Formats: sequence, structure tokens, C-alpha cells
Amino acid sequence: MPQTWMITGANRGIGLALTIELLRRGDHVVAAARNPWGGALGELAAAHPGALTPIELDVTSDASVAAAKEALAGRAIDVLLNNAGLYGPRDRQSGLDVDFEAWREVFEVNVYAPVRVAQAFLPNIEAGQGRKIATISSRMGSIGANPGNALIYRSSKAAVNMAMVVFGNAVRARNVSVLLFHPGWVQTDMGGGGADITPAESAGGLIRTIDGSGMAESNSFRDYTGEPIAW
Repeated sequence: MPQTWMITGANRGIGLALTIELLRRGDHVVAAARNPWGGALGELAAAHPGALTPIELDVTSDASVAAAKEALAGRAIDVLLNNAGLYGPRDRQSGLDVDFEAWREVFEVNVYAPVRVAQAFLPNIEAGQGRKIATISSRMGSIGANPGNALIYRSSKAAVNMAMVVFGNAVRARNVSVLLFHPGWVQTDMGGGGADITPAESAGGLIRTIDGSGMAESNSFRDYTGEPIAW
């Protein structure tokens, strides 16, 4: 039976790869982005008018999230995947020199937004059969395996891990599972061309692992293959 997934940042990188793979296997996708009608996502929407629903969403804006919530009121969503994210500047991320304005911006997207979106669309998830909320984190947010550098990005991913675990505890009684994933080192604008795996490989692994996850895996932190990551 087809599932309905909602993916933020669905217009490029891992988000676009997830959208393509899910459409290929016959699922429905609510593809959320600031401009969901342009580029490759627009082409997919034209090719899959019954299966792909583009929706305008700026995850940093309360008003935009509220508008998207109203537009999707009453629609069941099986899996919500918080994928939108920022790395921040490549320089000025050390413990001795940090760009504080960039730090605030990255936290807005990587930490506040996943909670904002999860809270807003919780009724849609409760109406679905899957009852899963997944967030793309990173092994760089692991305090136990932190070699240094990338202060802005690492701290944002450590923070979103904690935030979503708190959220997961709050919705456990509602039988909603909350999952955190490292997508691998992926060949995207963020990961760079020299990364280990393609967006399609990451997307395929994430989908298989999310498909196989339930309440027993809630609040877990794993990679795209399902391997646990140290906190």
C-alpha cells in the first residue's frame, strides 16, 4: 500500500533523491521547499501530478509553516522527514574564531526548524499509518566521536539530536516514533564531489531503514544503513 511522505528541502540533494526514489516505488510525496515549482522538482511534479504535491515552505518562518499546515489540514502523512539543513561558512567555525551571526542562522534551520515542523504537522502524522518523524542529523553531531573543528555545524547537529529526543519522549505515548539519521558523506553541495556515496545511495538506505523502524527504534541515532552512532 502506498505511503505518504512529507520531505523538507525536497528540491535538491538528498531531499530530491528521496523524492525520486519514493515516486519510483509508487509512494506519494509532499515535497516542501521555498520554491517547490522550479528546477528538477518542478519537472517531477509535472510528470507525477497525482503522486507529488509541491508545497511552499520556509522552515524558518512561523507564518510559512502555519500556511503549509493549513494547506495540508486533514491530510494523513505516514512519514515526516526533516531534511532541510545548512552547514554554515567553511571558515570561522573554530573554537577560537566563530561567526556568531552565521551560528544563529544555522541553528534556525538545523535546530529550531525541525521542532517547528514536527509540532506543526504532528496531527497529520497521527492521522497516518506510519506515524514516523525522521530528522537528518550528522555523525558530526556526536560528542563521543568529535575530533574538533566545524563548531557551528557540529553544535547544531548535537542540539537537534537532543531537541528531537525530548520531542520523541513527549510523543511516545501517542505511538509516534522519532528517528535521527546520519545520511552518510554524500556527494551534494554540502558534502562535496569527493564524498563517499551518491544522493541516490543515501536515499535508498534511508528509505529502507525508515521502513524497518518503529517504536522500538524511537529516539535512536543511526546512519543510513541502520548502524548505531555514538551520542
